[in-house]
Amino acid sequence: MILVDRSISIANTIVQLLDILDLCCDCFVQSRFDGRWPVVRIEIKRVYEQPAPTDGTRILVDRLWPRGLSKERAQLDIWLKDIAPSTKLRKWFSHDPNKWIEFQAKYRHELKSKDDLLALVREKAAKGPVSLLYGAKDEDHNEAAVLQELLHAH
Repeated sequence: MILVDRSISIANTIVQLLDILDLCCDCFVQSRFDGRWPVVRIEIKRVYEQPAPTDGTRILVDRLWPRGLSKERAQLDIWLKDIAPSTKLRKWFSHDPNKWIEFQAKYRHELKSKDDLLALVREKAAKGPVSLLYGAKDEDHNEAAVLQELLHAH
């Protein structure tokens, strides 16, 4: 009986600590503790690929609308053009893999002023799968890859 009471006390302490973390850190996705950690699924996908039911919330993260793609075919839930790299950074990068490391650092720096948009993506991801959509041909060197890594890290 004493062991059970102690376990309940420890569990209550953990719940209180999680509540404190939730209040102190806006990047903490856990909204309530039910004995399991949330599975946050944020995938990246070319917007030109066929939409799938497993995509969840489809969020376009490009500043410019994808060339030759209709809104009906894109089947977007949200277009977050303001979360995309600035026009200056996008033009500088020009999808050059040799600039990838520097692009990531510069883009992450720009994202520091976009907490509200990052919070929106996290909120959607806490409720279900999210697909960050991009138009670039390069599947490894694009802003969606940076966003995915940043959102999974926090």
